[in-house]
Amino acid sequence: MEPDRFERQLTKVRNAPGFIAALDQSGGSTPKALAAYGIGDDAWSSDEEMFDLMHAMRSRIIMSPAFTGNRVLGAILFEMTMDRTVDGRPTAEYLWNELSIVPFLKVDRGLEATRNGVQLMKPIDGLDELCARAVSAGVFGTKMRSVIATASRDAIDEVVAQQFEVARDICAHGLVPIIEPEVDITINDKDAAEHELCAAIDAALVSHPSDAPMMLKLSIPSTDNLYRAFIEHPVVARVVALSGGYSRDDANDRLSRQHGMIASFSRALTEGLTADQSDDEFNRVLDATISSIVAASAT
Repeated sequence: MEPDRFERQLTKVRNAPGFIAALDQSGGSTPKALAAYGIGDDAWSSDEEMFDLMHAMRSRIIMSPAFTGNRVLGAILFEMTMDRTVDGRPTAEYLWNELSIVPFLKVDRGLEATRNGVQLMKPIDGLDELCARAVSAGVFGTKMRSVIATASRDAIDEVVAQQFEVARDICAHGLVPIIEPEVDITINDKDAAEHELCAAIDAALVSHPSDAPMMLKLSIPSTDNLYRAFIEHPVVARVVALSGGYSRDDANDRLSRQHGMIASFSRALTEGLTADQSDDEFNRVLDATISSIVAASAT
């Protein structure tokens, strides 16, 4: 990626209003996303057909007049989405050149089985090759997810150590990693787990290279403004929130109390959109959704 483009994108990610759209549903979550969109599993007979339907949904969102760069500052893509086109143009190029929306790529390969109350990432085979392809495609950054369902500091340290280790490899390719150690919103000790996560991230940032910007994607905390120090940290380009299973209204309400934290919603973004809506109705619903998420991210 040309240096000027990277710097312009980094400036936007650090400073622009709006939120990051998570359009990165993978093979495991795609059937649920399509079902919520009104397309049942009887509509496809192969994975290829399923992903074609998912890409059509994503393209409809991206090409909507409601999906603009002055409100959506970035979009996280699934690998197949990066490899496909929108309106005849490579997806990442369309996002930046047409909409001024910064493209990111989901790079994790899913989760290991739960152990000690957490799910680590599966090994990311071919990460170097994937990062090289992402750079060639015009992608700015990456995203990878782990899950925390315990307040055990040792287990959380293991999650954070893995995330930061992979993040350093991604930074070496000139990409900006979003690390996502998601705290399960349903656990009884969510607040305690978030405090332990905060301490673990704080410790990990000490050894992260100062010239390698990165981002954090975190569950909306039970203690308001728990992550404020990360928002102000010089190496952290932005702190973004996942909706984590909250309804859009609930997620927006909780996010609005986190000063400086912006949304990176997936299910909450597509809530209310259906395949059988007319374009006018689809665009109206998406516009109202984006307006509400932008407002919640502006506090």
